[in-house]
Amino acid sequence: MKTILVDAWNTFVTKEGIFRELKEMLDGFDNKKIILTNANEDERKKFGIIDMPYDVFTLNHDPNKTDALYYKKMLEHFSLKPEETIYFEHNADAVKSAQSVGITTFHYDKDKKDLVALKQFIEENI
Repeated sequence: MKTILVDAWNTFVTKEGIFRELKEMLDGFDNKKIILTNANEDERKKFGIIDMPYDVFTLNHDPNKTDALYYKKMLEHFSLKPEETIYFEHNADAVKSAQSVGITTFHYDKDKKDLVALKQFIEENI
């Protein structure tokens, strides 16, 4: 069963807190979910990326998600292979970075919040 990698800030977590409709949609899948962020501890507190319902992974900006090394280290940390994961992310450069290591990745538009398209991506790739 594939692991669903979830972008943290401006996707799963917004200024209003956890994006409830997204969480409810994700909870409909039995797959493990991991929230990915660049944030250090202070930033996680500032942006509300604390007490999350899923595991949270960060490298504290060393490197950021726009660097392929971030994803290599994340995969190693969780003993995952790229083909065992899918990912959705709002930052186009981070999408390209994840794809460069073989992770099937969906570019999520944080303004449109198209959960129908996101759900379709997940269903087609898990």
